[in-house]
Amino acid sequence: MSRSGRYQPDVSAFLRCCEHNYASLRFLLVRLDSAGDTLFWALDTHTQVSMQLVEETKYTSTILLEQHRAGAAAFLLPQMTVRLYHDARVAEVLTSQQISRLKPRYDYPNRKMHHKDEKIQVNQFLAEWLQHSKKFGYGTAPLIQVDPVSGK
Repeated sequence: MSRSGRYQPDVSAFLRCCEHNYASLRFLLVRLDSAGDTLFWALDTHTQVSMQLVEETKYTSTILLEQHRAGAAAFLLPQMTVRLYHDARVAEVLTSQQISRLKPRYDYPNRKMHHKDEKIQVNQFLAEWLQHSKKFGYGTAPLIQVDPVSGK
């Protein structure tokens, strides 16, 4: 916190996290050729993760990451839209769960009860989720690519 007591995010730690997320996601992104392509991997016998390429431009890629588990309520499963900035080599979570746009900082308390550092926490969660996925999912099991047109 600053001397005024107002929360100041640790920008260098946030950027390190975004750089780490970029490296992890870039490893998977090279397997997706065009918008709509989706990659799946299993975390266990009941849980799988999907990564869909939503948009690809010269300098950015936008992906949708979702965890799927049979019988689980959708609001309990992680879902994030992430933008990869290829020139800066960082990945930033744009949306997560029911949060449609993450602000850099929130006053607290606030109407939706977001944490002061919600954006940092969500990007850190992505880093931990990707680490878990690598350890128990795509690092140990085959990746399955699905064509959006044929579904195969």
